[in-house]
Amino acid sequence: MVSTDHFRQELLAQMNRAFKGGRIDVLINSRELYQSLGGYPGSMDGMPRCCDAMQDEIKPGDMLVIERASGAGITVRYRLPRAS
Repeated sequence: MVSTDHFRQELLAQMNRAFKGGRIDVLINSRELYQSLGGYPGSMDGMPRCCDAMQDEIKPGDMLVIERASGAGITVRYRLPRAS
């Protein structure tokens, strides 16, 4: 089972790749993040940990596009580079 820390590491890796690619922000969806770590589309057992990792990484300047309560997971536009 994938831990919150695994999701956080992949989230930060995706942000880093986007920044190195010259992006000023990156839009990340929890379902896509979940699947990138091998989460099976039909099983969402790890989705709460995925959403927790994404929510924990939200900083001033980021924008919550789809809230968790919507049932569609969470989608966040993270500003790049990340503040220390």
